[in-house]
Amino acid sequence: MTNQAGGLLPRTTPFARLRSGLAGEMLAEFFGTFMLLLLGDGSVALAVAGLPGSGRQVVALEPFGPANWLIIAFGWGFAVTFAVYVAGGVSGAHLNPAVTLSFAFRRGFPWRKVVPYWFAQVVGAFCGAALVYGVYFSAIDWFNGNSHLTRPQSVSTYSIFATFPAPYFNSAWAGPFVDQVVGTAILVVLIAALTDARNQAPLGNLSALLIGFVVTIIGLAYGTNAGYAINPARDFGPRLFAYALGWGRLAFPGDYGTFTNYWWIPIAGPLAGALVGIGAYDFFIGQILSARLDTISPQPEPGEVPEPEPEQVFSKPFAGRYGRTR
Repeated sequence: MTNQAGGLLPRTTPFARLRSGLAGEMLAEFFGTFMLLLLGDGSVALAVAGLPGSGRQVVALEPFGPANWLIIAFGWGFAVTFAVYVAGGVSGAHLNPAVTLSFAFRRGFPWRKVVPYWFAQVVGAFCGAALVYGVYFSAIDWFNGNSHLTRPQSVSTYSIFATFPAPYFNSAWAGPFVDQVVGTAILVVLIAALTDARNQAPLGNLSALLIGFVVTIIGLAYGTNAGYAINPARDFGPRLFAYALGWGRLAFPGDYGTFTNYWWIPIAGPLAGALVGIGAYDFFIGQILSARLDTISPQPEPGEVPEPEPEQVFSKPFAGRYGRTR
C-alpha cells in the first residue's frame, strides 16, 4: 500500500504488521492459487467449450481430441509457472495442500501454518474457478444446449472445473487413487530435486519454469486416468463451485455412472502421494547428499572452534525459507 505521496505506508501500522506475518502468506497463497486456477481452468474451458463455440475449431462439437489435450497440458504447466512467480517471494508458492504437507513433513515448514495455507489455497481455487465461469458461461451454456444436456448431465462442462475417473476403472476406486498417489509423488520428487541446492538445482528463478514443465509431463503421461488433479485445492475448490452452480451429483458426491462418491480421491490420493514423494527423494537422494556434505566438511576436533558456514536454503521458490532437509 502507498500513501498519497506515493511512498510506502509505515510498517508500524497494525494492518502492515498483520500482513507481514502469516496473514500475508495466506493472502499470497490465496492469490497464487487464484491465478493458477484462472489460467489452468481457463485453458480447459477454451479446449472444451470456447473453441467449438467460437467457430475456431474446424467442426463445431467435433470429438475432443489430442490437440485439445495438448492445450490443457501446456495450459496447466504455464499456469503453475506464472502462479509460482506471483506468490513465491511471499509464501514460497506452495499453491497445493499436498506440497504444503510434504514440506511440513520433511522440510521444517511449521505445522501450525499447514491448515491456514490449506484454507487459503482452497478459497483461492474456488474464486479462480468462479472467474473462469464468469468469462466462459456463455460458451458453457452454448455447449450444453447444442449437446442437448443439462448441467447435471454434462460431464464435459463439469470437467472444466474438477476431475473425474476414466470409464475403464469401472467402479473400482483403487485405480484412480493409485494414479493420484503416483502423479503427486512424481510432482513432489521433482520439486524437491529442482529446489535442492545440494543437488543440480537450476540457477536463478528457473525452477518455477521447470516445475511447470513437470506438471505438463504428468498431464501428458498420466492425465487421462483421472484428470491429474495432483492438488487437493485445485480439485476441491472448483468442485464446490461447480456444485453451487448446478452440476449437482457430478460435483458432489462425484457420481459418474458406475463410479460413485469420487470426491475424496483427489484429496486423499495427492496427500498420500506427497508423503511418498518427499520420503522417496530424501531416502534415495537427499540423505546421500547430506552424508557427502558431512564427509566433505567433517566435524571439528574437540576444543576447536568450527568455521562459520553460510546459511543454506534447499527449497526455493516453493519451500521458501523452510527448505532444510531433516
